Amino acid sequence: MIVLMIVPAVHHHREQRLAADKVTSSKITPKKSHHKEAVSNHMRTPIDWRKSSETVPYPDLSKVKRLWVKVVIPKNRVYLYDGNKVIYTMYCSAGVYKTDPKTGKKKSATPTGTFHVQEERGDHFFNSQVKVGANYYVSWHDHGQYLFHSVPTDANGHYIKEEAAKLGKFTGSHGCVRLSVADAKWMEHNLPTGTKVVIQD
Repeated sequence: MIVLMIVPAVHHHREQRLAADKVTSSKITPKKSHHKEAVSNHMRTPIDWRKSSETVPYPDLSKVKRLWVKVVIPKNRVYLYDGNKVIYTMYCSAGVYKTDPKTGKKKSATPTGTFHVQEERGDHFFNSQVKVGANYYVSWHDHGQYLFHSVPTDANGHYIKEEAAKLGKFTGSHGCVRLSVADAKWMEHNLPTGTKVVIQD
């Protein structure tokens, strides 16, 4: 007798829940997310500016059909995509924010828009005007002016630790996109010329 009373109660509760689910699902319109970045479960924590951003191997680009790169400046992240799917996430630090005199709004020193990886790449550079260099660079705009590169180095080629500590947390560059040493080296050696790069603020 007790079993018979419990079963109908459970069945009735299930019907109410299903009915509520139908009402709820009919009222909710799903938002379309265009290239939403998935949060990787493999991000290295704490951030180590010498090592790869993820604790898993870099993607095998020979198996990637539609490679492109997205930089999200305020998130301090670089996302490698295969079509609509994020295949690797890197910590970064892009251009510092300054107030635009025309608009009065804060604007990053990193230009936004769609660009493409250019031919200029190498193991080291030093800019005597700003007295900062870096290792493992790849150009994506203005043929050597805007680059992906490692955290910065001084005139002697030593990494500037105070600047490296900003990686993944704060903007800090004059306009380039700084990466960990390992990530920058991988990008220099593997990112094909012509790859689309989308920079968002």
